[in-house]
Amino acid sequence: MRKTVRVEMILALTAMAMLGNRAASAQQPDFSKVQIKVSKVSGNIYMLEGAGGNIAASVGEDGIVIVDDQYAPLAEKIQAALKDLGVTTKPVRFVINTHYHGDHTGGNELFNNAGSTLIAHENVRKRLETGGTAGNGGSLKMEQKPASKNALPIITFEHDVTVHLNGEDIRALHFPSGHTDGDSIIFFPKNNVVHMGDDFVRYGFPFIDVASGGSVQGMIAATEKVAAELPADVKVIPGHGALSNMDDVKAFTKMLKETSAVVEKALDNHKTLEQMKQEKILGPWEKFSGAFINSDAFIETLYNSLTGHKGEFMKHN
Repeated sequence: MRKTVRVEMILALTAMAMLGNRAASAQQPDFSKVQIKVSKVSGNIYMLEGAGGNIAASVGEDGIVIVDDQYAPLAEKIQAALKDLGVTTKPVRFVINTHYHGDHTGGNELFNNAGSTLIAHENVRKRLETGGTAGNGGSLKMEQKPASKNALPIITFEHDVTVHLNGEDIRALHFPSGHTDGDSIIFFPKNNVVHMGDDFVRYGFPFIDVASGGSVQGMIAATEKVAAELPADVKVIPGHGALSNMDDVKAFTKMLKETSAVVEKALDNHKTLEQMKQEKILGPWEKFSGAFINSDAFIETLYNSLTGHKGEFMKHN
């Protein structure tokens, strides 16, 4: 097993992926220093951490299915880490994308070229194909260039799709308008594991891509539905951060609901966005404020999500 890159570098790479304009002057990260950590989650399900979104992998005699594929320069390292497990000599047969952001889909083209079949919700293909602007409707925004033809999902779905491999019914289920408008949560029922994509993250306040159809209401709906339908002892792979459990998801949902209620109350009292920031209305949840999404950025996110304001740059989409 390889040691994982430091958390600080992961957050820096994630921030760079999502904050384009702010990060333009930053030094290009050295992906050669990123190492892939592989952890067994349950049965034949593994979690891979490196830079970008967490990867889930079903590894068995039928081959390999992975959920998300991080950045393009890491594709060979990811393939090598899976091979080093010594479980199968068969290749990655399927890649399922949880959403379209580059830190989860950057390896698509390389895996496709190696023979993997790409699967995602239909909106993931549309957004990869056309490009546009991602952002929270305020200070966080990034221009997304159209992806190459070989990076586009070959199989798309509207509601759900199931891959029957390694004795498991691996189900990708679409959850509308959470992190983006193309989110899928991936269920491994035999092994009691779920990969939640960026509808659940561990780095603090979440990035909600309001410009790409995301909303706090949709994110709350997704996390509540998963919590209501899965066993209490399910193992949860977040989009970013350490392997989690259902208590972690419930605490995350509680934070989303409480912060939304505070901003909604401020809106009812006709407070402006700037007044909300000046009054530090998210002070009680300061522990969630991080280098990527700080309290002011999350106030913007909640404000724009609750009011339906997607930002002036939405016209690019």
